[in-house]
Amino acid sequence: MLGPIRRIVNPGFVIVAVVIALVLSCSSTSSTGVTNGALALGTWGGDSSGLIVSDTAMHLHIGCTFGDASGRIPIGGNGEFDVPGSYMLRAYPIAVGPPVPARFVGRVDGATATITAIIDDTVQHQTVTHGPVIVRFGDAPRLGPCPICRRPIVTRRSSPISIVATW
Repeated sequence: MLGPIRRIVNPGFVIVAVVIALVLSCSSTSSTGVTNGALALGTWGGDSSGLIVSDTAMHLHIGCTFGDASGRIPIGGNGEFDVPGSYMLRAYPIAVGPPVPARFVGRVDGATATITAIIDDTVQHQTVTHGPVIVRFGDAPRLGPCPICRRPIVTRRSSPISIVATW
């Protein structure tokens, strides 16, 4: 009775199918901007914008300005996020003034995120909006004359001993 089943299902076919399933499951994680309900870790790039996401912070450049938010960035079921942080409005070529309070609001759709920084400029006593900008997961930031900060991003792997620093 097992003879006909063995002829129908080739063991080599089963191995190939398992390998394909594993590759697709791994690639689907890297092709989306959301991992485990949070903004995917890594570099995101766009025109006049760049985003670096680690397991401990988010660092966003819009033109020659930048802002930071602490912790993982949670993504709601509808793909939206809204997190508090701080922003440096006068950052390039030299940083002038203190970082001021900000909110980062946006939406993730696949591997693309649209982000707006709403900044409470406590120095000039006004609200400043930068964006929206569109960044894509895995793309290099294209900031023109303003370089993206070269901050170390520490990502913790499953083992507490293994820490990878990227520049």
